[in-house]
Amino acid sequence: MITIKTKQVWFITGSQHLYGSETLQQVAAHAMTIADSLNRHPLIPVTIVHKPTVTTPEEIFAVCQEANAAADCIGVIAWMHTFSPAKMWIGGLKILQRPILHFHTQFNRDIPWSTIDMDFMNLNQSAHGDREFGFMMTRMRLNRKVVAGHWEDAESIEKINIWARAAAGWHDWQGARFVRFGDNMRYVAVTEGDKVAAEIKFGYSVNTYGIGDLVKTIGEVSEQQVDGLVEEYSDSYTLAASLLKGGEQHTSLRDAARIEIGLQAFLEAGNYKGFTDTFEDLHGMTQLPGIAAQRLMNKGYGFAGEGDWKTAALVRAMKVMAAGLKGGNSFMEDYTYHFNPDNRMVLGSHMLEICESIADAKPVCEIHPLGIGGKADPVRLVFNSAPGPALNASVIDMGNRFRLLVNEVIAVAPMHTMPNLPVARVLWKPYPNMHTGCTAWILAGGAHHTCYSQNLTSEHLADFAEIAGIELVLIDKNTTLPQLKNELRWNERSYGEM
Repeated sequence: MITIKTKQVWFITGSQHLYGSETLQQVAAHAMTIADSLNRHPLIPVTIVHKPTVTTPEEIFAVCQEANAAADCIGVIAWMHTFSPAKMWIGGLKILQRPILHFHTQFNRDIPWSTIDMDFMNLNQSAHGDREFGFMMTRMRLNRKVVAGHWEDAESIEKINIWARAAAGWHDWQGARFVRFGDNMRYVAVTEGDKVAAEIKFGYSVNTYGIGDLVKTIGEVSEQQVDGLVEEYSDSYTLAASLLKGGEQHTSLRDAARIEIGLQAFLEAGNYKGFTDTFEDLHGMTQLPGIAAQRLMNKGYGFAGEGDWKTAALVRAMKVMAAGLKGGNSFMEDYTYHFNPDNRMVLGSHMLEICESIADAKPVCEIHPLGIGGKADPVRLVFNSAPGPALNASVIDMGNRFRLLVNEVIAVAPMHTMPNLPVARVLWKPYPNMHTGCTAWILAGGAHHTCYSQNLTSEHLADFAEIAGIELVLIDKNTTLPQLKNELRWNERSYGEM
């Protein structure tokens, strides 16, 4: 289970010595109150750590340097309680390697009409102190999130919550390792990409292991370990009759359990946060990992099929961002369409590997033939997904840059049962409508693989793209094709020149 409460966001307040020690003591007390309030708020998923007020270039440089070196610091919230001349911040901002949120707030919510005087004004001057600070970050072309509002307002707290989750997902990528069993699915373009460019840009590495390395680990799994996991399957899911002990395909269930145990052991031994495989490279395996991939995703690992390491990494990041939230995130594929003019929608699924975190009820564990791969029939979990707001996200290698493409959707309950479809599935309607949404996705070069999320919003992904310094293309209720085409042209010019 993923938890991010142990991760820290540092609350740094800027001022200057011009105001004297008494004012600086008030600044420190106010900052500590705000940081403590945010830290105790149930919506803030990380630990907010108050840091001493900075008033000189040396202090600013030192705290930024300290933030870079602190393993659990995933970001910085900066607030100018008073006026903090922004040239003091240049050195610190130049070296800061953590995401930054500029909180444009003030300690008091209301103007104290009957008592306000110049002492009050000198202390509470965020209204122009933050503008000075904001100019410097704009002048330095620094990516950041700006939240404007009172520190007790629900809207401000929610925006900090969203940014902190994006920062946690980004932090998780730094130094992360993903394993690719075998190569990319033959001749497929969009699942390929520049792994060196990705490591430079995103901070995670992707390395390939032969399937024989995994088969060796699977072969070391004991019968007692298999017994224990098979019992867990029986307790957690509704098993098809043929998979029950004594059933004609019970051996296949044991084979699936052995694969899951061996796969998890391999990931743990190599400190991997996710993996990808392909049905074109299964030498020595009895069946394609189905239930194994589904359950490992549910434990927090990233996964994507057919060698798609970019989506596997994105699934992991989105699971970290969503830690503790109701609903799930899963590897997904746009599989087939329902083009009824009165009810157009997409059926999303994959051959086997959809995460049970998005299931709307207790999954059924079944076994069915798979007409690809030439191996034994694989075991998988079958279920429907709950209706409600959702999104699909995909990272695309554009050659000269990476693009994060997001489509907001609304999931719907199936109109009919699908008794002959032996895979997990979800139905959704893309925004703004089927025609525009699908056309926009194609024009933007969107992959057929995505991470499907029930609990993240496009703002989470926008903050993530801002932190990563990559292009974001959003398809939502307001998207029109002329506007999108212009945006893609402008982005090509803008990002192409960077």
